[in-house]
Amino acid sequence: MNEKHLFSNTDIRKLLLPIMVEQLLASLMGMVDTIMVSNVGSAAISAVSLVDSINILVIQLFSALAAGGAILCSQYMGGKNIRQAETSANQVLLTVTVLSSLMTGVCLLFRRPLLSLIFGAVEPAVMTNSEVYFLYTALSFPFIAIYDAGASIFRAQNNTRCPMIISVISNFMNIFGNAILIWGVGIGVAGAAISTLLSRIFCAVMVMFWLRRPCYALRVYNYRSIRPQWNYIRKILSIGVPSGIENGMFQFGKLAIQSTVSTLGTVAIAAQAMTNILENLNGVAAIGVGIGLMTVVGQCIGAGRDDEAVYYIKKFTGIGEVVIMISCGLVFAAGRMVTVLGGMEPESAQMCLYMLTVITVVKPLVWTFSFIPAYGMRAAGDVKYSMIVSCISMWMLRVALCVYLCRVQGFGPIAVWIGMFTDWTARGIAFLWRFHSRKWLRHHVTV
Repeated sequence: MNEKHLFSNTDIRKLLLPIMVEQLLASLMGMVDTIMVSNVGSAAISAVSLVDSINILVIQLFSALAAGGAILCSQYMGGKNIRQAETSANQVLLTVTVLSSLMTGVCLLFRRPLLSLIFGAVEPAVMTNSEVYFLYTALSFPFIAIYDAGASIFRAQNNTRCPMIISVISNFMNIFGNAILIWGVGIGVAGAAISTLLSRIFCAVMVMFWLRRPCYALRVYNYRSIRPQWNYIRKILSIGVPSGIENGMFQFGKLAIQSTVSTLGTVAIAAQAMTNILENLNGVAAIGVGIGLMTVVGQCIGAGRDDEAVYYIKKFTGIGEVVIMISCGLVFAAGRMVTVLGGMEPESAQMCLYMLTVITVVKPLVWTFSFIPAYGMRAAGDVKYSMIVSCISMWMLRVALCVYLCRVQGFGPIAVWIGMFTDWTARGIAFLWRFHSRKWLRHHVTV
């Protein structure tokens, strides 16, 4: 640690590289997973794509709550309040465990009505596969929520290596499980879902096991003594709920878009599903930069170093831009090979590559400013502004434009990305204005 800044360049590398590896590997494994499922048939890949739209919504709600706890822990760690940071860690784990268990119960009870409500009259084969896939993945919600909370607690104390190791092992477990259950046993979509469930159970067990170790500053070990402490839970929710609403509205918007795409037929659904995976892959390393920024800014705010928070948001935004440019170029170069390995039908593959080309050109221009500064401002506790801007932009620009272009103008799935580019541009402008106004520095959640 040098004299001028709280984090040296070496500290930043040690913080960011494991997060980026974890995020990138998870995305790569997700792509391999999809390639395996796509070889089962178009109905299978369509079902996984549709159900994952719901799963991502639920998972991101829990991730937002975990991030709320991580921000609280980071600010306490920055202020050297270890005891309060540990209490916050206990409370975030308690909160996500209870809420995720309730969510699993709801999804299991109303599985078919939810699928029918959201996706309407899809092909019978797609609906059958969707029900099977949703059953097993819903069972995994508590385990992925516990892992997210545990990983956030590790990151709050600058330890990104442990979550990376757990994630790497679980992702390889998932892929090997897919190979055995899909190709060996031959149970198709059910095999992919069971493999996902088992790998998430592993993640939850391992992160809780490691959090017990006395070598870490923040520990969770005496489970029976944990009781709700509402003052801490309120602080966690004050950050997590707005972020959860933002993520939820974002995913609801994606569901509305997916519902529109699902009316275009199996070819368009399959093309859009693979394009989504490739777009996620070319941005996931930069998202890791944003996740790391939350820890850094949280500790700066807790230490009373607002000037450092400003400095690091600028620095990490620059890092994010470099990362997104490299990632987009690499994914574009691999795009054709991925469609071949995925066994995509020629029409779907051609549609996918066209959309990927447009994304590769536009994304480096507008994505970074619409995401990276917002991570830092949320870490300072400024979550309501991000929620409001993102929700308005999502629905008024991305969703409305996509539905209009697709249903009225007949654009096809490229309408999804036109709406998304417009959304990113508007949010980038709004977040840059907020950052330069410095109003986000008025929110200190540990005070």
